[in-house]
Amino acid sequence: MAKKQDSFYFDNFIACAEDSCRAAEMLKETLENFQPDSLQGRLDRLHEIEHSADMKKHDVLDHLAKEFLPPIEREDIVSLSQNIDNITDKVEDVMLRVYMNNVQEIEPGALRMTDVVIRCCQAVRELLEEFKDFRRSKNLKSLIIRINDLEEESDKLFIQNVRTLYVESKDPIRIIAWRDIFIYLERCADACEHVADMVESVVMKNS
Repeated sequence: MAKKQDSFYFDNFIACAEDSCRAAEMLKETLENFQPDSLQGRLDRLHEIEHSADMKKHDVLDHLAKEFLPPIEREDIVSLSQNIDNITDKVEDVMLRVYMNNVQEIEPGALRMTDVVIRCCQAVRELLEEFKDFRRSKNLKSLIIRINDLEEESDKLFIQNVRTLYVESKDPIRIIAWRDIFIYLERCADACEHVADMVESVVMKNS
């Protein structure tokens, strides 16, 4: 178990991952019950979650600046904090593209990709809960593999969705708008994989 004075960092990582889960759930709810007229309000609420994650990241950096001997290397704490926060940023980016592209109807493929994003975020949260006691954890490796598998699933859905878009649609505006959104959905899964890769690297350096 992490020492009490070290728990701040690990607890903060988990709290930031919880923000990404909240953001992903809000994105899914927005797309499933899509109402273009209420999108601005939903975007504002999602931005509040993103801002909360940003504040947690700044808390880590402020704490680290005063820390004499952090539990892991300073560079790793900074990189992990930024990468975890980046997940929530990417989820917000999806909603922003839905808004900016003036989407009026949701593509079914977007809901499938959003489900994968939610599962990725949940797996990252579980990973960071295990990371708090990484020297004793027996589940870290399986969670990293799960996140890698989910990222591959997102890649396959991205390819399938973009191809379907070009095959079935004759509307160039629809194609441009949704290709953009699918790209950003796939980046959410990429962001989760980056955290998993970072955790794996830190564990190897400190084991």
